Formats: sequence, C-alpha cells, structure tokens
Amino acid sequence: MSLPSNIAAILFGPRDVRTEERPIWRPTPGEAQVKVVATGLCGSDLHYYSDARNGDFVVRAPLVLGHEASGIVTAISPGVTNLKVGQRVAIEAGINCRSCPLCQKGRYNLCKEMRFCSSASRYPHVDGTLQARFNHPAYVLHPLPDNVSFELAALAEPLSVLIHASRRIGLLPPRLTSYLPSSSASNQSILVFGVGTIGLLACALAKHQGAKRVVAIDIKPARLEFAKQNGFADDVFCVPAPDDVVSAYQPDACCSIPTKTPGQSVPLSKSHSHSHPPPAQAAEDILRKAQIGAMEILSAFGAPEGFDIVFECTGSESAIQMSVFAATAGGRVMLIGMGTKNAYLPLSTAALREVDIFGSFRYANTYPEAIALLSAKSPLPKMVAKLVTHRFKLGSTQKAFEMLERGFDDNGGLVLKVMVGSGIPC
Repeated sequence: MSLPSNIAAILFGPRDVRTEERPIWRPTPGEAQVKVVATGLCGSDLHYYSDARNGDFVVRAPLVLGHEASGIVTAISPGVTNLKVGQRVAIEAGINCRSCPLCQKGRYNLCKEMRFCSSASRYPHVDGTLQARFNHPAYVLHPLPDNVSFELAALAEPLSVLIHASRRIGLLPPRLTSYLPSSSASNQSILVFGVGTIGLLACALAKHQGAKRVVAIDIKPARLEFAKQNGFADDVFCVPAPDDVVSAYQPDACCSIPTKTPGQSVPLSKSHSHSHPPPAQAAEDILRKAQIGAMEILSAFGAPEGFDIVFECTGSESAIQMSVFAATAGGRVMLIGMGTKNAYLPLSTAALREVDIFGSFRYANTYPEAIALLSAKSPLPKMVAKLVTHRFKLGSTQKAFEMLERGFDDNGGLVLKVMVGSGIPC
C-alpha cells in the first residue's frame, strides 16, 4: 500500500536531474522509513550526473542519486526493535547479504551480493537518498546522539571510508578483523596525496590519532590553502598537474573506477592510458619521472627519508607511483583513490625497501565508530563540519550538481562538500 506522494530528485540522463513526485510505499519487513534531512554529494554522484555512468556502470533507468545521508525515522515495520519513530539516524548505504563467507567474517564491504544506494552496478538500480522519504533495512540505520547534527551524520559515510582504510593500514585498532596490522598514529609522519573530501578526512583522522606530522599535496592551490588554514595539514605543497589527471572530482572509495571523465577533463596521455604494460624504455621513463617528483616533494617538506604512511587519495597513476617513492623504508602506502584502472607500479622499489601497499574499498563495521568520533569532545567534529561549503534544498538539486561540476560557486569560492535535503535551510 502506497502512502502520500514522495518528492525525489531523479537522474534521467547526462546533466538531467528532475524533481518529481513518486509514490512511497510502507516499509517491508525488516525495513524502516526515513525522512531524509541531509545528503552530501560525492564524486560518484557527479560522475553519474555528468555522464549517466560511472566507469562500467551505466544508468539504464531513471535513478535517484545520493548515499551520504541522515534523517528521521517516520515508520517501522513489524519486528524492527532497534529503532523507534522519531529517532534520528545516519543511513549506511550498502545492503549486504549477511550470509556469505565474507559477510560472516565481518568483511561485508566485499560481499558479491552488495546492493549500494545510488549505484547503477545492479539492475534494477537501488535508488539513493535524494528524496524526501526513503525505505531502508533497519540494520543499516544507526541512531544518533543529540550532539551530532544531520550534516555531520551524513559525513559519517566518507569518514567511514577513512576509518576502514586507517584500520587496514594500522592507524586505528582493528575491529572484528584479526588479519589487520595493529599500530598507532602516534609519533608517525603522514603524507596525503589529494585534498578533496577524502584526503582532508585522511588528514583530520591522522591528526586526531596523534600523528606527529601531517602534510598534504595537491594540484589545486585553493584546496591546499583551505587545508592549511583550517588545521587539516601542518604543511602543504602544490605540484603541477600530471598528464594522467582524470578529473577534479574523483569518485570516493565506495564507487567504481571511472573510465570516462566528466565536465572539464584532461585527456589521459598515451603513456598513462595503456591496457598493457608500456615498453621497457617508456616504463623506465615513467618511473624515473615519478621518482623525481617524489624527491621534489620530500625536499619541499624537509623529509629526505620519506614518510611513515602515505594516503593516496587521487587515483592518478603518477601519484600512486610517487606514493611508493615517498614512503620511508619499511613504510606503508594506502591506495584509496579510484581514478586509474591499471597502474604501472615500482614494485621492485617497494619490495627492496619493504614498503607495504594496501588497498581499501568502502567500509565495514565503521558507522558506530564514525558516530562516536563525530560526537566526541575533540577538535575532530568541528574540523569535519568545515568540509560543508554549500547547501541546497532538494528542489534545487540540478543547480547543486551544476555548481559541483564547475568546482567553484558564483563568487569564485571553493566548493568541497555540497549538502542537499529537506532540512537544508537555504
């Protein structure tokens, strides 16, 4: 049985978002209905908006985007005991099978049956949160303490990406995963490639965990200035844009690998768009260039021995290569960015210097910790809140995407995280 009509911002094709009414159904067993108050737009949303695709995932039917969200429970189905009507919640976007070996091991981010809101990876697609009301499994709705705003709760999603990555690389204690290294950020130096939302959160979390030094690089001076002025990084360094820059907005680590660039893109150079390994001389030239770039970075930061941990948050092949060279002997590299399908890596350098390379995809069992961090009496919540630079009502979603794609607002201001929703005041 349907309820009164639901307002939704629906993607019909490239750069074609329309706000329309749709029916909203009562929640089925195991579900709750949520009034969506805030949704943050992420890199994958922008790829879908610009191209109606995200890498190999093509939109085949009208799709509601959005997966960084929070809201208020408005109805629950019989049998749901962990929630009540009126409760404020953060919405975890992934719906896993809960029964496969990976789910049983606590690694449900790798579940092959995962259905992810606002993704075209499965058909029929699973609609996202850019709508007034939304039915979702109750087990992935997380109650909020009173001191966590709806916007902060929406940012629990990208923060979860960094919590998961930090656990894998040893900056945070592992949860339910004994195979992960155990370490601490204390007294460690951290280098972050790329200071979009994910990179800034990598800086913020490393600082919160007590890293002795956090530095960041990017090709955008305005982003670096934001990172330095707002305390995300102790020092910053601007590098020239490499040949393999894919886009100003890379998809977050919850998304697929893009093969096409939206908006104002820079074509991939021939040496970086290869499907097969490059010829030997070209390969040597590529790695030599990356090594020189890494040495320039280390010199600029006065760190000739390299950094203990490197977070690569751009997905650029050249940045991935420089990450290995920029890590200290015995250091670790965490690959979070998703811009390059097949990167040519200096593996012999990594092996000889015992630089460990980690990968990270989405997150698992992170929301309780993300919410706890966002409610803590520490500088972290205020730092995370600074990421929200612009806000739009649900009916202005098209305008929100247009601005996000430009990368600057009407006054030339920096655009980082854009929030859309019924609870947005302007």
